[in-house]
Amino acid sequence: MSNILIADDNQEFADILSEYTKREGYTVFLASDGGKALELFKENDFDMILLDVSMPVIDGFDVCRYIRRTSNVPVIMITSRGDDYDKIMGLGIGADDYIVKPCSPNEVIARMRAILRRIWFEHEGSNSDNHLKIFNLEIDLENFSAFIDKKEIVLTKKELEILWTLAKNKEKVFTRENLLNSLWGYEYYGDCRTVDSHIKRLRAKLDAYPHEKWKIRTIWGLGYKFEVTDDDKKI
Repeated sequence: MSNILIADDNQEFADILSEYTKREGYTVFLASDGGKALELFKENDFDMILLDVSMPVIDGFDVCRYIRRTSNVPVIMITSRGDDYDKIMGLGIGADDYIVKPCSPNEVIARMRAILRRIWFEHEGSNSDNHLKIFNLEIDLENFSAFIDKKEIVLTKKELEILWTLAKNKEKVFTRENLLNSLWGYEYYGDCRTVDSHIKRLRAKLDAYPHEKWKIRTIWGLGYKFEVTDDDKKI
């Protein structure tokens, strides 16, 4: 599971935002002041931090400054301080986005998705090694082709993207929402059944070839992961 830190002294707002974030498949950590936020930051790895500015103990600006000394984790500031000076300050010290309250949880989730999707694609696009081999499976992302035992599997672009995403991050569980947002984008108006139908077709194509040492496994109630069953002899 991936982790999100929500630091906000408005308990009601933090609880609502937490529920929306959990629906995206994240484990949520809550902090009601800047001191607690930094304590959690030092103890855990986060995929994103949602940070209020006006908090007790240490304000959000100073928390962001501290985080940026050691980490590039995405930070979204969510605050009632909407003056241009505050926005420029927040973005200038390293925040990735700045949202002014009142705001809807759906807007926050949409901004989160956009930033995480951009980071994911930037990471994949900057990776010069677009070839992946796990046992008898080979994926060539540059040429959008996949092979099992040197025999090419005819996959659609989306099926190959799903296979690459899961195999590149083997043993990591992706929720249906993670895959939908990463590969289709948050502006896509489909639902999670879209992911299920693509996985079903992908599995049918893979199952036409032997692959005893790896599989796409369903994690009931969560999503999917690429599971290696004989990791001691991998690749």
